[in-house]
Amino acid sequence: MRLAAIDIGTNTLRMMVADREGTRIRPLARYQRIIGLGRRMRDTGEIGEDEFRGAIETLRSFRGEMDRLGVDACRACGTACLREASNRDRFLAEAGGAGIGIEVIGPAEEGRLVWKGIRTAIAGRPGDIAMDVGGGSTEFTAGAGEGETISLPIGVVVLSTLLPLSDPPLPWEWKALSHYAERRIGDGTAVFGRRRNRRLIGTAGTFTTLLALDRKMTRYEPDRINGARLAKDAVLRWAERLAGMTDAQRLRLPGMEKGRERYMVPGMALICAAIRRFGADGLTVSDAGLLEGIIAGIGGNGTSSNPLGEGQ
Repeated sequence: MRLAAIDIGTNTLRMMVADREGTRIRPLARYQRIIGLGRRMRDTGEIGEDEFRGAIETLRSFRGEMDRLGVDACRACGTACLREASNRDRFLAEAGGAGIGIEVIGPAEEGRLVWKGIRTAIAGRPGDIAMDVGGGSTEFTAGAGEGETISLPIGVVVLSTLLPLSDPPLPWEWKALSHYAERRIGDGTAVFGRRRNRRLIGTAGTFTTLLALDRKMTRYEPDRINGARLAKDAVLRWAERLAGMTDAQRLRLPGMEKGRERYMVPGMALICAAIRRFGADGLTVSDAGLLEGIIAGIGGNGTSSNPLGEGQ
Protein backbone atom coordinates (compact mmCIF):
# COMPACT_ATOMS: atom_id res chain seq x y z
CA MET A 1 0.00 0.00 0.00
CA ARG A 2 1.06 3.57 -0.62
CA LEU A 3 0.46 5.42 2.63
CA ALA A 4 0.86 8.92 4.04
CA ALA A 5 1.49 10.04 7.61
CA ILE A 6 1.07 13.64 8.75
CA ASP A 7 2.30 15.14 12.01
CA ILE A 8 0.71 18.47 13.00
CA GLY A 9 3.12 19.67 15.65
CA THR A 10 3.38 22.79 17.77
CA ASN A 11 6.26 24.10 15.66
CA THR A 12 6.44 21.99 12.49
CA LEU A 13 4.06 20.29 10.06
CA ARG A 14 5.50 17.16 8.44
CA MET A 15 4.34 14.53 5.99
CA MET A 16 5.88 11.31 4.79
CA VAL A 17 4.62 9.22 1.87
CA ALA A 18 5.83 5.63 1.82
CA ASP A 19 5.14 2.22 0.33
CA ARG A 20 4.55 -0.46 2.95
CA GLU A 21 5.04 -4.12 2.16
CA GLY A 22 4.30 -6.20 5.23
CA THR A 23 6.41 -4.61 7.97
CA ARG A 24 8.84 -3.00 5.53
CA ILE A 25 8.51 0.74 4.96
CA ARG A 26 10.07 2.38 1.91
CA PRO A 27 9.86 6.20 2.11
CA LEU A 28 9.11 7.92 -1.19
CA ALA A 29 8.80 11.57 -0.23
CA ARG A 30 9.10 13.81 2.83
CA TYR A 31 7.67 17.29 3.30
CA GLN A 32 8.19 19.72 6.16
CA ARG A 33 7.33 23.30 6.98
CA ILE A 34 8.04 25.20 10.19
CA ILE A 35 4.84 27.10 10.96
CA GLY A 36 5.02 27.79 14.71
CA LEU A 37 1.40 26.77 15.20
CA GLY A 38 1.64 27.14 18.99
CA ARG A 39 3.75 30.31 19.03
CA ARG A 40 0.96 32.44 20.55
CA MET A 41 -0.58 29.76 22.74
CA ARG A 42 0.89 30.92 26.04
CA ASP A 43 -0.36 34.48 25.53
CA THR A 44 -3.78 33.80 24.01
CA GLY A 45 -4.59 30.12 24.48
CA GLU A 46 -5.27 29.74 20.78
CA ILE A 47 -3.55 29.30 17.44
CA GLY A 48 -2.67 32.70 15.98
CA GLU A 49 -4.42 33.71 12.77
CA ASP A 50 -1.26 33.91 10.64
CA GLU A 51 -0.11 30.50 11.85
CA PHE A 52 -3.62 29.11 11.40
CA ARG A 53 -3.75 30.19 7.77
CA GLY A 54 -0.19 29.01 7.09
CA ALA A 55 -0.95 25.57 8.49
CA ILE A 56 -4.16 25.16 6.50
CA GLU A 57 -2.37 26.13 3.29
CA THR A 58 0.37 23.64 4.10
CA LEU A 59 -2.18 20.88 4.69
CA ARG A 60 -3.85 21.74 1.39
CA SER A 61 -0.49 21.37 -0.36
CA PHE A 62 0.05 18.04 1.44
CA ARG A 63 -3.27 16.81 0.09
CA GLY A 64 -2.25 17.84 -3.41
CA GLU A 65 0.96 15.85 -3.11
CA MET A 66 -0.94 12.79 -1.87
CA ASP A 67 -3.24 12.99 -4.88
CA ARG A 68 -0.26 13.37 -7.22
CA LEU A 69 1.56 10.36 -5.73
CA GLY A 70 -1.50 8.11 -5.65
CA VAL A 71 -1.73 7.59 -1.89
CA ASP A 72 -4.19 4.88 -0.84
CA ALA A 73 -4.71 5.87 2.81
CA CYS A 74 -3.44 8.40 5.29
CA ARG A 75 -3.44 9.16 8.98
CA ALA A 76 -2.95 12.72 10.23
CA CYS A 77 -2.17 13.19 13.92
CA GLY A 78 -2.27 16.39 15.95
CA THR A 79 -0.21 16.56 19.14
CA ALA A 80 0.37 19.02 22.00
CA CYS A 81 -0.80 22.25 20.34
CA LEU A 82 -4.08 20.76 19.11
CA ARG A 83 -4.65 19.08 22.46
CA GLU A 84 -4.79 22.52 24.09
CA ALA A 85 -5.79 25.21 21.58
CA SER A 86 -9.14 26.84 22.31
CA ASN A 87 -9.81 27.23 18.57
CA ARG A 88 -8.99 23.59 17.84
CA ASP A 89 -12.47 22.70 16.55
CA ARG A 90 -12.34 25.48 13.98
CA PHE A 91 -8.88 24.34 12.89
CA LEU A 92 -10.01 20.71 12.53
CA ALA A 93 -13.04 21.78 10.50
CA GLU A 94 -10.95 23.89 8.10
CA ALA A 95 -8.35 21.13 7.79
CA GLY A 96 -11.16 18.75 6.83
CA GLY A 97 -12.26 21.25 4.20
CA ALA A 98 -8.69 21.21 2.86
CA GLY A 99 -8.91 17.43 2.50
CA ILE A 100 -7.12 16.34 5.70
CA GLY A 101 -9.04 14.66 8.51
CA ILE A 102 -7.02 15.11 11.72
CA GLU A 103 -7.03 12.83 14.74
CA VAL A 104 -5.85 14.55 17.93
CA ILE A 105 -3.87 11.95 19.86
CA GLY A 106 -2.99 11.86 23.54
CA PRO A 107 0.54 11.73 24.98
CA ALA A 108 0.47 7.97 25.57
CA GLU A 109 -0.49 7.25 21.96
CA GLU A 110 2.13 9.72 20.74
CA GLY A 111 4.82 7.97 22.79
CA ARG A 112 3.72 4.54 21.55
CA LEU A 113 3.86 5.64 17.93
CA VAL A 114 7.29 7.24 18.40
CA TRP A 115 8.57 4.02 19.98
CA LYS A 116 7.17 1.97 17.09
CA GLY A 117 8.68 4.37 14.56
CA ILE A 118 12.15 4.30 16.10
CA ARG A 119 12.07 0.52 16.00
CA THR A 120 11.71 0.61 12.20
CA ALA A 121 15.22 2.08 12.01
CA ILE A 122 17.10 1.11 15.20
CA ALA A 123 17.10 -2.33 16.81
CA GLY A 124 16.07 -2.29 20.44
CA ARG A 125 18.24 -3.02 23.45
CA PRO A 126 17.27 -3.64 27.07
CA GLY A 127 17.10 -0.35 28.94
CA ASP A 128 16.49 1.93 25.96
CA ILE A 129 14.64 5.16 26.57
CA ALA A 130 13.33 7.36 23.76
CA MET A 131 13.12 11.14 24.01
CA ASP A 132 10.95 13.13 21.61
CA VAL A 133 11.45 16.89 21.91
CA GLY A 134 8.53 18.71 20.35
CA GLY A 135 7.37 22.28 20.26
CA GLY A 136 4.70 21.95 22.95
CA SER A 137 5.77 18.89 24.90
CA THR A 138 8.60 16.44 25.45
CA GLU A 139 7.91 12.71 25.73
CA PHE A 140 10.04 10.02 27.35
CA THR A 141 9.12 6.44 26.45
CA ALA A 142 10.63 3.31 27.97
CA GLY A 143 8.55 0.75 26.08
CA ALA A 144 5.39 0.09 24.10
CA GLY A 145 3.22 -0.86 27.08
CA GLU A 146 0.72 1.04 29.20
CA GLY A 147 2.23 3.60 31.54
CA GLU A 148 5.63 3.64 29.85
CA THR A 149 5.37 7.16 28.40
CA ILE A 150 5.83 10.36 30.38
CA SER A 151 4.77 13.60 28.68
CA LEU A 152 6.00 16.94 30.02
CA PRO A 153 4.59 20.29 28.78
CA ILE A 154 8.05 21.72 28.12
CA GLY A 155 8.60 21.70 24.37
CA VAL A 156 10.96 24.19 22.74
CA VAL A 157 8.24 26.68 21.78
CA VAL A 158 6.79 26.58 25.29
CA LEU A 159 10.20 27.12 26.88
CA SER A 160 11.03 29.99 24.53
CA THR A 161 7.92 31.86 25.70
CA LEU A 162 8.13 30.80 29.35
CA LEU A 163 11.82 31.75 29.69
CA PRO A 164 12.62 34.22 26.86
CA LEU A 165 16.26 34.51 25.87
CA SER A 166 18.24 37.54 24.74
CA ASP A 167 19.97 37.42 21.37
CA PRO A 168 22.53 36.09 22.12
CA PRO A 169 21.41 34.58 25.44
CA LEU A 170 23.02 36.07 28.52
CA PRO A 171 25.04 33.57 30.60
CA TRP A 172 22.60 33.77 33.52
CA GLU A 173 19.66 33.11 31.15
CA TRP A 174 21.31 29.93 29.87
CA LYS A 175 22.02 28.78 33.44
CA ALA A 176 18.44 29.48 34.53
CA LEU A 177 17.04 27.64 31.50
CA SER A 178 19.32 24.66 32.14
CA HIS A 179 18.36 24.55 35.82
CA TYR A 180 14.66 24.71 34.97
CA ALA A 181 14.98 21.90 32.41
CA GLU A 182 16.86 19.71 34.88
CA ARG A 183 14.28 20.19 37.62
CA ARG A 184 11.29 19.58 35.33
CA ILE A 185 12.78 16.48 33.73
CA GLY A 186 14.09 15.14 37.03
CA ASP A 187 10.74 15.54 38.77
CA GLY A 188 8.68 14.52 35.76
CA THR A 189 10.51 11.25 35.11
CA ALA A 190 10.85 10.18 38.74
CA VAL A 191 8.51 7.26 38.02
CA PHE A 192 11.29 5.67 35.93
CA GLY A 193 13.49 5.45 39.04
CA ARG A 194 17.23 5.96 39.20
CA ARG A 195 18.11 3.91 36.15
CA ARG A 196 21.59 4.57 34.81
CA ASN A 197 23.60 3.46 31.81
CA ARG A 198 20.53 3.43 29.60
CA ARG A 199 20.77 4.16 25.90
CA LEU A 200 19.10 7.51 25.24
CA ILE A 201 17.58 7.64 21.75
CA GLY A 202 16.55 11.06 20.53
CA THR A 203 14.09 11.76 17.74
CA ALA A 204 12.56 14.87 16.12
CA GLY A 205 14.04 18.12 14.90
CA THR A 206 16.28 19.21 17.78
CA PHE A 207 18.17 15.92 17.73
CA THR A 208 18.43 15.55 13.98
CA THR A 209 19.52 19.18 13.61
CA LEU A 210 22.18 18.67 16.29
CA LEU A 211 23.60 15.72 14.39
CA ALA A 212 23.40 17.60 11.08
CA LEU A 213 25.37 20.43 12.69
CA ASP A 214 27.95 18.06 14.08
CA ARG A 215 28.36 16.36 10.67
CA LYS A 216 28.18 19.70 8.80
CA MET A 217 25.45 18.42 6.51
CA THR A 218 24.61 20.82 3.73
CA ARG A 219 22.07 18.29 2.44
CA TYR A 220 19.96 16.37 4.93
CA GLU A 221 20.41 12.59 4.63
CA PRO A 222 18.16 10.45 6.88
CA ASP A 223 20.32 7.35 6.36
CA ARG A 224 23.26 9.16 7.95
CA ILE A 225 21.09 10.12 10.92
CA ASN A 226 19.51 6.82 11.95
CA GLY A 227 21.62 5.11 14.59
CA ALA A 228 24.36 7.75 14.61
CA ARG A 229 26.02 8.45 17.95
CA LEU A 230 27.10 11.66 19.66
CA ALA A 231 29.25 11.45 22.79
CA LYS A 232 28.17 13.32 25.90
CA ASP A 233 31.12 15.72 25.72
CA ALA A 234 30.26 16.62 22.12
CA VAL A 235 26.63 17.34 23.07
CA LEU A 236 27.68 19.57 25.98
CA ARG A 237 30.15 21.46 23.77
CA TRP A 238 27.46 22.10 21.17
CA ALA A 239 25.07 23.30 23.87
CA GLU A 240 27.55 25.88 25.15
CA ARG A 241 28.47 26.95 21.62
CA LEU A 242 24.88 27.44 20.47
CA ALA A 243 23.96 29.24 23.70
CA GLY A 244 26.73 31.77 22.99
CA MET A 245 25.53 32.65 19.49
CA THR A 246 22.91 34.95 18.00
CA ASP A 247 20.02 33.57 15.95
CA ALA A 248 21.72 34.86 12.80
CA GLN A 249 25.01 33.17 13.66
CA ARG A 250 23.26 29.83 14.30
CA LEU A 251 21.43 30.09 11.00
CA ARG A 252 24.73 30.35 9.13
CA LEU A 253 25.97 27.02 10.51
CA PRO A 254 25.98 24.12 7.99
CA GLY A 255 23.09 21.85 8.92
CA MET A 256 20.84 24.48 10.53
CA GLU A 257 17.29 24.60 9.20
CA LYS A 258 15.76 28.04 8.79
CA GLY A 259 13.14 28.61 11.45
CA ARG A 260 14.78 26.28 13.96
CA GLU A 261 17.70 28.52 14.95
CA ARG A 262 15.78 30.27 17.73
CA TYR A 263 14.62 26.99 19.29
CA MET A 264 17.92 25.11 19.40
CA VAL A 265 19.01 26.60 22.74
CA PRO A 266 15.92 25.49 24.73
CA GLY A 267 16.14 22.16 22.89
CA MET A 268 19.76 21.71 23.92
CA ALA A 269 18.87 22.53 27.54
CA LEU A 270 16.35 19.68 27.48
CA ILE A 271 18.80 17.24 25.90
CA CYS A 272 21.59 18.04 28.37
CA ALA A 273 19.16 17.70 31.26
CA ALA A 274 18.06 14.26 30.01
CA ILE A 275 21.66 13.07 29.60
CA ARG A 276 22.38 14.01 33.20
CA ARG A 277 19.09 12.60 34.48
CA PHE A 278 19.65 9.16 32.98
CA GLY A 279 23.42 9.04 33.34
CA ALA A 280 23.83 8.54 29.59
CA ASP A 281 27.28 8.69 28.01
CA GLY A 282 25.84 10.23 24.86
CA LEU A 283 23.00 10.06 22.37
CA THR A 284 21.80 7.75 19.66
CA VAL A 285 19.86 9.79 17.09
CA SER A 286 16.91 8.56 15.05
CA ASP A 287 15.39 10.30 12.06
CA ALA A 288 12.59 7.74 12.30
CA GLY A 289 9.91 8.49 14.87
CA LEU A 290 6.29 9.55 14.89
CA LEU A 291 5.74 9.53 11.11
CA GLU A 292 7.17 6.01 10.74
CA GLY A 293 5.10 4.84 13.69
CA ILE A 294 1.95 6.20 12.08
CA ILE A 295 2.77 4.51 8.76
CA ALA A 296 3.51 1.20 10.47
CA GLY A 297 0.17 1.24 12.25
CA ILE A 298 -2.21 2.36 9.52
CA GLY A 299 -4.94 -0.24 9.25
CA GLY A 300 -3.56 -2.21 12.21
CA ASN A 301 -5.22 -3.01 15.50
CA GLY A 302 -5.97 0.01 17.63
CA THR A 303 -5.22 2.53 14.91
CA SER A 304 -7.28 4.41 12.40
CA SER A 305 -6.75 5.24 8.79
CA ASN A 306 -8.51 7.49 6.32
CA PRO A 307 -8.91 6.10 2.80
CA LEU A 308 -8.55 9.12 0.58
CA GLY A 309 -11.85 10.62 -0.34
CA GLU A 310 -13.66 9.22 2.71
CA GLY A 311 -14.43 11.37 5.72
CA GLN A 312 -12.21 14.20 4.51
